[in-house]
Amino acid sequence: MSAAPAARRTFDRSLVEGPLGPAVWRLAWPTMLQNVVAGLQGIIDHTMVGHMVGFAGNAAIGVSWQVMLVVIVFISSLFTGMAVLVARFAGANEPEKVNRVVYQAFLTAAGLAVVMAVVGYIASPALLRLVHAAPEVQHEALPFMRVMFMGGIGLMMFFMLGGAFRAAGDSRTPLKLGIGLTVLTVAFNVTLIPIFGTVGAAYGTVASNLTVGLYGVWKLFQPGSVIHLERGVSLRPDFTIIRSLFRFGLPAGVQGIAMNVGGVLMLRFMGSLEHSAAAQAAYAVGYTELFSLITWTAQGLMAASSTIAGQNLGAGKPDRAEAGVWMAARIGLVAAAVVGALFVFVPGLLLGIFAMKDPFAASIGQQLLRYLAVSGFFVTLALSYTGGLQGTGDTKSPLYISLVSQFLLPIGMCSVIQTMRPLESSDIWLAIVLGHVARGVLSMVRFRQGAWRNIAIDVEPARG
Repeated sequence: MSAAPAARRTFDRSLVEGPLGPAVWRLAWPTMLQNVVAGLQGIIDHTMVGHMVGFAGNAAIGVSWQVMLVVIVFISSLFTGMAVLVARFAGANEPEKVNRVVYQAFLTAAGLAVVMAVVGYIASPALLRLVHAAPEVQHEALPFMRVMFMGGIGLMMFFMLGGAFRAAGDSRTPLKLGIGLTVLTVAFNVTLIPIFGTVGAAYGTVASNLTVGLYGVWKLFQPGSVIHLERGVSLRPDFTIIRSLFRFGLPAGVQGIAMNVGGVLMLRFMGSLEHSAAAQAAYAVGYTELFSLITWTAQGLMAASSTIAGQNLGAGKPDRAEAGVWMAARIGLVAAAVVGALFVFVPGLLLGIFAMKDPFAASIGQQLLRYLAVSGFFVTLALSYTGGLQGTGDTKSPLYISLVSQFLLPIGMCSVIQTMRPLESSDIWLAIVLGHVARGVLSMVRFRQGAWRNIAIDVEPARG
Protein backbone atom coordinates (compact mmCIF):
# COMPACT_ATOMS: atom_id res chain seq x y z
CA MET A 1 0.00 0.00 0.00
CA SER A 2 1.57 3.30 -1.04
CA ALA A 3 2.21 6.01 1.51
CA ALA A 4 -0.25 8.86 1.63
CA PRO A 5 1.02 12.04 0.05
CA ALA A 6 2.21 14.79 2.38
CA ALA A 7 -0.57 17.15 3.35
CA ARG A 8 -0.33 20.60 1.92
CA ARG A 9 -0.13 23.42 4.38
CA THR A 10 -2.97 25.92 4.13
CA PHE A 11 -2.90 29.64 4.75
CA ASP A 12 -3.19 30.81 8.36
CA ARG A 13 -6.82 31.93 8.49
CA SER A 14 -6.38 33.39 11.99
CA LEU A 15 -4.94 36.44 10.23
CA VAL A 16 -8.37 37.20 8.74
CA GLU A 17 -10.46 35.68 11.54
CA GLY A 18 -10.32 35.84 15.33
CA PRO A 19 -8.35 38.11 17.71
CA LEU A 20 -6.10 40.67 16.01
CA GLY A 21 -3.51 41.23 18.74
CA PRO A 22 -2.13 37.66 18.80
CA ALA A 23 -2.21 37.54 14.98
CA VAL A 24 -0.15 40.73 14.64
CA TRP A 25 2.33 39.65 17.29
CA ARG A 26 2.71 36.19 15.74
CA LEU A 27 3.72 37.86 12.47
CA ALA A 28 5.93 40.54 14.03
CA TRP A 29 8.18 38.87 16.59
CA PRO A 30 10.05 36.54 14.18
CA THR A 31 10.94 39.51 11.96
CA MET A 32 12.09 41.53 14.99
CA LEU A 33 14.32 38.67 16.12
CA GLN A 34 15.65 38.20 12.59
CA ASN A 35 16.61 41.89 12.46
CA VAL A 36 18.51 41.56 15.74
CA VAL A 37 20.35 38.47 14.52
CA ALA A 38 21.24 40.13 11.21
CA GLY A 39 22.54 43.19 13.07
CA LEU A 40 24.78 41.02 15.23
CA GLN A 41 26.17 39.39 12.08
CA GLY A 42 27.28 42.78 10.75
CA ILE A 43 28.96 43.63 14.05
CA ILE A 44 30.83 40.31 14.05
CA ASP A 45 32.01 40.81 10.45
CA HIS A 46 33.33 44.29 11.14
CA THR A 47 35.02 43.16 14.36
CA MET A 48 36.85 40.29 12.64
CA VAL A 49 37.97 42.34 9.64
CA GLY A 50 39.03 45.22 11.88
CA HIS A 51 41.25 42.97 13.99
CA MET A 52 42.69 40.93 11.11
CA VAL A 53 42.96 43.54 8.33
CA GLY A 54 42.68 46.95 9.98
CA PHE A 55 40.56 50.05 9.54
CA ALA A 56 41.00 49.98 5.74
CA GLY A 57 39.15 46.66 5.69
CA ASN A 58 36.29 48.09 7.77
CA ALA A 59 36.13 51.11 5.50
CA ALA A 60 36.14 48.87 2.41
CA ILE A 61 33.17 46.86 3.66
CA GLY A 62 31.32 50.02 4.69
CA VAL A 63 31.90 51.80 1.38
CA SER A 64 31.04 48.70 -0.65
CA TRP A 65 27.75 48.17 1.15
CA GLN A 66 26.91 51.87 0.88
CA VAL A 67 27.21 51.63 -2.90
CA MET A 68 25.61 48.20 -3.23
CA LEU A 69 22.61 49.08 -1.06
CA VAL A 70 21.43 51.65 -3.59
CA VAL A 71 21.48 48.97 -6.30
CA ILE A 72 20.04 46.20 -4.12
CA VAL A 73 17.24 48.37 -2.70
CA PHE A 74 16.17 49.36 -6.19
CA ILE A 75 16.29 45.85 -7.66
CA SER A 76 14.69 44.17 -4.66
CA SER A 77 11.78 46.61 -4.83
CA LEU A 78 9.99 44.07 -7.01
CA PHE A 79 9.65 41.94 -3.85
CA THR A 80 7.43 44.65 -2.38
CA GLY A 81 5.22 44.21 -5.44
CA MET A 82 5.34 40.46 -4.95
CA ALA A 83 4.31 40.82 -1.29
CA VAL A 84 1.31 42.97 -2.28
CA LEU A 85 0.04 40.29 -4.67
CA VAL A 86 0.83 37.34 -2.40
CA ALA A 87 -0.90 38.88 0.64
CA ARG A 88 -3.99 39.80 -1.35
CA PHE A 89 -4.35 36.33 -2.93
CA ALA A 90 -3.54 34.55 0.34
CA GLY A 91 -6.28 36.55 2.06
CA ALA A 92 -8.69 35.55 -0.70
CA ASN A 93 -7.54 31.92 -0.19
CA GLU A 94 -6.33 31.53 -3.79
CA PRO A 95 -3.16 29.40 -3.49
CA GLU A 96 -2.77 28.88 -7.24
CA LYS A 97 -2.37 32.61 -7.79
CA VAL A 98 0.03 32.90 -4.84
CA ASN A 99 2.23 30.17 -6.31
CA ARG A 100 2.24 31.75 -9.76
CA VAL A 101 3.23 35.17 -8.41
CA VAL A 102 6.11 33.73 -6.38
CA TYR A 103 7.41 31.75 -9.35
CA GLN A 104 7.35 34.81 -11.59
CA ALA A 105 9.17 36.81 -8.87
CA PHE A 106 11.76 34.03 -8.77
CA LEU A 107 12.30 34.21 -12.54
CA THR A 108 12.54 38.00 -12.47
CA ALA A 109 14.97 38.01 -9.54
CA ALA A 110 17.20 35.48 -11.27
CA GLY A 111 17.29 37.58 -14.44
CA LEU A 112 18.05 40.79 -12.56
CA ALA A 113 20.79 39.04 -10.58
CA VAL A 114 22.57 38.14 -13.82
CA VAL A 115 22.36 41.74 -15.02
CA MET A 116 23.58 42.99 -11.63
CA ALA A 117 26.55 40.58 -11.71
CA VAL A 118 27.76 41.69 -15.14
CA VAL A 119 27.18 45.42 -14.73
CA GLY A 120 28.42 45.45 -11.14
CA TYR A 121 31.66 43.67 -11.96
CA ILE A 122 32.46 46.11 -14.78
CA ALA A 123 31.31 49.26 -12.96
CA SER A 124 32.88 48.57 -9.53
CA PRO A 125 36.07 50.66 -10.11
CA ALA A 126 34.03 53.64 -11.32
CA LEU A 127 31.61 53.33 -8.39
CA LEU A 128 34.48 53.39 -5.90
CA ARG A 129 35.93 56.48 -7.54
CA LEU A 130 32.49 58.10 -7.43
CA VAL A 131 32.39 57.90 -3.62
CA HIS A 132 36.00 59.16 -3.37
CA ALA A 133 37.27 56.04 -1.61
CA ALA A 134 40.92 56.38 -0.58
CA PRO A 135 43.43 54.32 -2.59
CA GLU A 136 44.09 51.87 0.26
CA VAL A 137 40.33 51.44 0.73
CA GLN A 138 39.78 50.90 -3.00
CA HIS A 139 42.46 48.21 -2.94
CA GLU A 140 40.47 46.26 -0.34
CA ALA A 141 37.00 47.20 -1.59
CA LEU A 142 37.29 46.35 -5.30
CA PRO A 143 37.59 42.54 -4.96
CA PHE A 144 35.04 42.57 -2.12
CA MET A 145 32.49 44.47 -4.20
CA ARG A 146 33.03 42.38 -7.33
CA VAL A 147 32.55 39.11 -5.45
CA MET A 148 29.38 40.45 -3.83
CA PHE A 149 27.95 41.58 -7.17
CA MET A 150 28.83 38.26 -8.84
CA GLY A 151 27.20 36.26 -6.05
CA GLY A 152 24.20 38.55 -5.69
CA ILE A 153 21.67 35.92 -6.75
CA GLY A 154 21.87 34.27 -3.31
CA LEU A 155 21.05 37.54 -1.56
CA MET A 156 18.21 38.15 -4.02
CA MET A 157 16.75 34.71 -3.32
CA PHE A 158 16.98 35.30 0.43
CA PHE A 159 15.07 38.60 0.22
CA MET A 160 12.52 37.14 -2.19
CA LEU A 161 11.82 34.05 -0.11
CA GLY A 162 11.54 35.99 3.13
CA GLY A 163 9.09 38.45 1.61
CA ALA A 164 7.01 35.69 0.00
CA PHE A 165 6.62 33.57 3.13
CA ARG A 166 5.85 36.59 5.33
CA ALA A 167 3.20 37.87 2.93
CA ALA A 168 1.62 34.40 2.89
CA GLY A 169 1.38 34.54 6.69
CA ASP A 170 4.39 32.34 7.52
CA SER A 171 6.88 34.52 9.41
CA ARG A 172 8.75 31.66 11.08
CA THR A 173 10.30 30.28 7.89
CA PRO A 174 12.04 33.64 7.14
CA LEU A 175 13.30 33.63 10.73
CA LYS A 176 14.77 30.15 10.29
CA LEU A 177 16.34 31.22 7.00
CA GLY A 178 17.77 34.35 8.66
CA ILE A 179 19.25 32.46 11.60
CA GLY A 180 20.70 29.86 9.24
CA LEU A 181 22.19 32.63 7.11
CA THR A 182 23.81 34.30 10.12
CA VAL A 183 25.26 31.06 11.52
CA LEU A 184 26.65 30.04 8.12
CA THR A 185 28.08 33.51 7.43
CA VAL A 186 29.89 33.61 10.76
CA ALA A 187 31.19 30.06 10.25
CA PHE A 188 32.41 30.78 6.70
CA ASN A 189 33.95 34.11 7.67
CA VAL A 190 35.82 32.69 10.66
CA THR A 191 37.44 30.31 8.19
CA LEU A 192 37.88 32.56 5.16
CA ILE A 193 38.80 36.01 6.53
CA PRO A 194 42.10 34.80 8.08
CA ILE A 195 42.99 33.23 4.70
CA PHE A 196 41.81 35.85 2.20
CA GLY A 197 41.46 39.04 4.26
CA THR A 198 38.64 41.47 3.46
CA VAL A 199 37.47 39.59 0.36
CA GLY A 200 37.10 36.52 2.58
CA ALA A 201 34.08 38.24 4.15
CA ALA A 202 32.56 38.49 0.66
CA TYR A 203 33.29 34.81 -0.06
CA GLY A 204 31.64 33.83 3.22
CA THR A 205 28.60 36.05 2.68
CA VAL A 206 28.06 34.80 -0.87
CA ALA A 207 28.48 31.16 0.14
CA SER A 208 25.98 31.46 3.00
CA ASN A 209 23.48 33.36 0.85
CA LEU A 210 23.66 30.74 -1.91
CA THR A 211 23.30 27.87 0.55
CA VAL A 212 20.27 29.37 2.29
CA GLY A 213 18.78 30.50 -1.04
CA LEU A 214 19.02 27.00 -2.51
CA TYR A 215 17.46 25.53 0.62
CA GLY A 216 14.61 28.05 0.42
CA VAL A 217 13.97 27.25 -3.23
CA TRP A 218 13.97 23.53 -2.40
CA LYS A 219 11.40 24.23 0.31
CA LEU A 220 9.09 25.85 -2.24
CA PHE A 221 8.73 22.45 -3.94
CA GLN A 222 7.78 20.62 -0.74
CA PRO A 223 4.05 19.81 -0.33
CA GLY A 224 4.12 20.93 3.32
CA SER A 225 5.10 24.48 2.39
CA VAL A 226 2.50 27.27 2.54
CA ILE A 227 3.82 28.29 -0.91
CA HIS A 228 4.14 25.29 -3.20
CA LEU A 229 5.58 25.15 -6.69
CA GLU A 230 4.77 22.02 -8.70
CA ARG A 231 7.62 20.06 -10.24
CA GLY A 232 7.65 20.50 -13.98
CA VAL A 233 6.19 23.99 -13.73
CA SER A 234 6.29 25.94 -16.98
CA LEU A 235 9.44 28.02 -17.35
CA ARG A 236 7.60 30.59 -19.46
CA PRO A 237 7.55 34.12 -17.99
CA ASP A 238 4.16 35.72 -17.44
CA PHE A 239 4.70 39.38 -18.31
CA THR A 240 1.29 40.40 -16.93
CA ILE A 241 2.40 39.35 -13.45
CA ILE A 242 5.92 40.71 -13.93
CA ARG A 243 4.51 44.11 -14.88
CA SER A 244 2.39 44.04 -11.71
CA LEU A 245 5.50 43.26 -9.65
CA PHE A 246 7.16 46.42 -10.91
CA ARG A 247 3.97 48.46 -10.86
CA PHE A 248 3.63 48.01 -7.11
CA GLY A 249 7.32 47.57 -6.34
CA LEU A 250 9.16 50.36 -8.16
CA PRO A 251 7.77 53.19 -5.98
CA ALA A 252 9.21 51.39 -2.94
CA GLY A 253 12.56 51.13 -4.72
CA VAL A 254 12.65 54.84 -5.53
CA GLN A 255 11.61 55.56 -1.94
CA GLY A 256 14.55 53.53 -0.62
CA ILE A 257 17.02 55.30 -2.89
CA ALA A 258 15.69 58.74 -1.94
CA MET A 259 16.00 57.97 1.77
CA ASN A 260 19.57 56.66 1.35
CA VAL A 261 20.56 59.77 -0.60
CA GLY A 262 18.91 61.95 2.05
CA GLY A 263 20.91 60.20 4.75
CA VAL A 264 24.16 60.82 2.89
CA LEU A 265 23.33 64.52 2.53
CA MET A 266 22.60 64.79 6.27
CA LEU A 267 26.03 63.31 6.93
CA ARG A 268 27.51 66.07 4.76
CA PHE A 269 25.82 68.67 6.98
CA MET A 270 27.38 67.01 10.02
CA GLY A 271 30.74 67.23 8.28
CA SER A 272 30.33 71.01 8.09
CA LEU A 273 30.02 71.41 11.88
CA GLU A 274 32.84 72.87 13.95
CA HIS A 275 33.15 69.60 15.86
CA SER A 276 32.20 67.36 12.94
CA ALA A 277 34.05 64.26 14.12
CA ALA A 278 32.24 64.28 17.48
CA ALA A 279 28.87 64.82 15.81
CA GLN A 280 29.42 62.03 13.30
CA ALA A 281 30.56 59.69 16.08
CA ALA A 282 27.45 60.55 18.12
CA TYR A 283 25.28 59.96 15.06
CA ALA A 284 26.96 56.63 14.27
CA VAL A 285 26.41 55.33 17.78
CA GLY A 286 23.15 57.06 18.72
CA TYR A 287 21.24 56.85 15.45
CA THR A 288 22.78 53.93 13.57
CA GLU A 289 23.21 51.58 16.55
CA LEU A 290 21.06 52.56 19.56
CA PHE A 291 18.06 53.85 17.58
CA SER A 292 17.99 50.42 15.93
CA LEU A 293 16.41 49.16 19.16
CA ILE A 294 13.31 51.01 17.97
CA THR A 295 13.62 50.51 14.22
CA TRP A 296 14.16 46.75 14.51
CA THR A 297 10.82 46.53 16.34
CA ALA A 298 9.11 48.95 13.99
CA GLN A 299 10.31 47.13 10.88
CA GLY A 300 8.95 43.87 12.24
CA LEU A 301 5.61 45.56 12.84
CA MET A 302 5.75 47.11 9.36
CA ALA A 303 6.00 43.61 7.88
CA ALA A 304 3.17 42.43 10.12
CA SER A 305 0.85 45.32 9.27
CA SER A 306 1.59 44.83 5.56
CA THR A 307 0.55 41.19 5.70
CA ILE A 308 -2.45 41.80 7.96
CA ALA A 309 -3.74 44.66 5.80
CA GLY A 310 -3.18 42.89 2.49
CA GLN A 311 -4.69 39.59 3.54
CA ASN A 312 -7.76 41.13 5.17
CA LEU A 313 -8.40 43.36 2.17
CA GLY A 314 -8.10 40.24 0.00
CA ALA A 315 -10.61 38.53 2.29
CA GLY A 316 -13.03 41.43 1.82
CA LYS A 317 -12.55 42.79 5.37
CA PRO A 318 -11.18 46.35 5.02
CA ASP A 319 -12.31 47.40 8.52
CA ARG A 320 -10.33 44.53 10.03
CA ALA A 321 -7.35 45.55 7.87
CA GLU A 322 -7.48 49.07 9.35
CA ALA A 323 -7.83 47.75 12.89
CA GLY A 324 -4.88 45.41 12.36
CA VAL A 325 -2.58 48.25 11.31
CA TRP A 326 -3.56 50.30 14.36
CA MET A 327 -2.91 47.25 16.56
CA ALA A 328 0.61 46.99 15.11
CA ALA A 329 1.19 50.70 15.76
CA ARG A 330 0.02 50.35 19.39
CA ILE A 331 2.48 47.52 20.05
CA GLY A 332 5.27 49.61 18.53
CA LEU A 333 4.39 52.70 20.57
CA VAL A 334 4.80 50.71 23.79
CA ALA A 335 8.25 49.53 22.67
CA ALA A 336 9.19 53.08 21.63
CA ALA A 337 8.16 54.37 25.07
CA VAL A 338 10.37 51.83 26.86
CA VAL A 339 13.43 52.51 24.70
CA GLY A 340 12.79 56.26 24.74
CA ALA A 341 12.79 56.21 28.54
CA LEU A 342 16.24 54.61 28.46
CA PHE A 343 17.42 57.33 26.07
CA VAL A 344 16.23 60.03 28.49
CA PHE A 345 17.21 58.57 31.86
CA VAL A 346 20.40 56.54 31.21
CA PRO A 347 21.97 57.94 28.00
CA GLY A 348 25.48 57.90 29.46
CA LEU A 349 25.22 54.20 30.27
CA LEU A 350 24.06 53.39 26.73
CA LEU A 351 26.83 55.43 25.09
CA GLY A 352 29.37 53.88 27.45
CA ILE A 353 28.65 50.46 25.96
CA PHE A 354 30.26 51.76 22.76
CA ALA A 355 33.23 53.24 24.68
CA MET A 356 32.25 56.82 23.86
CA LYS A 357 34.53 58.41 26.46
CA ASP A 358 35.32 61.75 24.85
CA PRO A 359 33.37 64.28 26.99
CA PHE A 360 32.28 66.47 24.07
CA ALA A 361 31.22 63.54 21.87
CA ALA A 362 29.37 61.98 24.81
CA SER A 363 27.58 65.29 25.48
CA ILE A 364 26.44 65.54 21.85
CA GLY A 365 25.43 61.88 21.90
CA GLN A 366 23.25 62.39 24.99
CA GLN A 367 21.68 65.40 23.31
CA LEU A 368 20.88 63.32 20.21
CA LEU A 369 19.35 60.51 22.27
CA ARG A 370 16.93 62.95 23.90
CA TYR A 371 15.75 64.03 20.45
CA LEU A 372 15.50 60.41 19.31
CA ALA A 373 13.35 59.54 22.33
CA VAL A 374 10.66 61.67 20.65
CA SER A 375 11.46 60.39 17.15
CA GLY A 376 10.82 56.80 18.18
CA PHE A 377 7.06 57.30 18.51
CA PHE A 378 6.70 58.84 15.06
CA VAL A 379 9.03 56.39 13.30
CA THR A 380 6.93 53.58 14.76
CA LEU A 381 3.72 55.20 13.47
CA ALA A 382 5.33 55.84 10.09
CA LEU A 383 6.53 52.28 9.55
CA SER A 384 3.33 50.66 10.83
CA TYR A 385 1.13 52.73 8.54
CA THR A 386 3.60 52.48 5.66
CA GLY A 387 3.25 48.71 5.96
CA GLY A 388 -0.53 49.08 5.82
CA LEU A 389 -0.37 51.27 2.72
CA GLN A 390 2.12 49.06 0.89
CA GLY A 391 0.39 45.83 1.88
CA THR A 392 -2.88 46.99 0.34
CA GLY A 393 -1.19 48.10 -2.88
CA ASP A 394 -0.73 51.85 -2.26
CA THR A 395 3.04 51.98 -2.74
CA LYS A 396 3.09 55.48 -4.25
CA SER A 397 1.89 57.36 -1.16
CA PRO A 398 4.83 56.22 1.03
CA LEU A 399 7.18 57.37 -1.76
CA TYR A 400 5.71 60.88 -1.85
CA ILE A 401 5.59 61.06 1.94
CA SER A 402 9.25 60.01 2.23
CA LEU A 403 10.36 62.54 -0.37
CA VAL A 404 8.73 65.32 1.63
CA SER A 405 9.56 64.18 5.17
CA GLN A 406 12.95 62.49 4.79
CA PHE A 407 14.43 64.54 1.96
CA LEU A 408 12.90 67.97 1.37
CA LEU A 409 12.05 68.91 4.96
CA PRO A 410 15.29 68.06 6.86
CA ILE A 411 17.65 68.97 4.02
CA GLY A 412 15.73 72.14 3.27
CA MET A 413 15.72 73.16 6.93
CA CYS A 414 19.46 72.62 7.34
CA SER A 415 20.18 74.43 4.06
CA VAL A 416 18.14 77.47 5.11
CA ILE A 417 19.77 77.65 8.55
CA GLN A 418 23.22 77.32 6.99
CA THR A 419 22.60 80.41 4.85
CA MET A 420 21.71 82.43 7.97
CA ARG A 421 24.30 81.23 10.49
CA PRO A 422 26.65 78.32 11.17
CA LEU A 423 24.86 75.03 11.75
CA GLU A 424 24.86 73.48 15.20
CA SER A 425 24.39 69.82 16.03
CA SER A 426 21.02 70.57 17.65
CA ASP A 427 19.80 72.04 14.34
CA ILE A 428 20.50 68.74 12.57
CA TRP A 429 18.94 66.65 15.35
CA LEU A 430 15.81 68.83 15.25
CA ALA A 431 15.60 68.49 11.47
CA ILE A 432 15.78 64.71 11.81
CA VAL A 433 13.02 64.68 14.44
CA LEU A 434 10.75 66.98 12.45
CA GLY A 435 11.21 64.72 9.43
CA HIS A 436 10.14 61.74 11.52
CA VAL A 437 7.14 63.64 12.90
CA ALA A 438 6.04 64.60 9.39
CA ARG A 439 6.47 61.05 8.11
CA GLY A 440 4.51 59.53 10.97
CA VAL A 441 1.61 62.00 10.79
CA LEU A 442 1.35 61.99 6.99
CA SER A 443 1.47 58.16 6.83
CA MET A 444 -1.27 57.81 9.44
CA VAL A 445 -3.48 60.47 7.81
CA ARG A 446 -3.04 58.98 4.34
CA PHE A 447 -3.95 55.48 5.53
CA ARG A 448 -7.01 56.70 7.41
CA GLN A 449 -8.27 58.43 4.28
CA GLY A 450 -9.03 54.91 3.07
CA ALA A 451 -8.18 55.26 -0.63
CA TRP A 452 -6.46 51.85 -0.39
CA ARG A 453 -9.85 50.19 0.11
CA ASN A 454 -10.60 50.60 -3.60
CA ILE A 455 -7.33 49.20 -5.05
CA ALA A 456 -8.18 46.20 -7.23
CA ILE A 457 -5.63 43.43 -7.83
CA ASP A 458 -6.00 40.29 -9.94
CA VAL A 459 -4.19 38.16 -12.50
CA GLU A 460 -5.52 36.23 -15.46
CA PRO A 461 -6.22 32.50 -14.99
CA ALA A 462 -3.29 30.22 -15.72
CA ARG A 463 -3.16 28.86 -19.24
CA GLY A 464 -3.75 25.17 -19.68
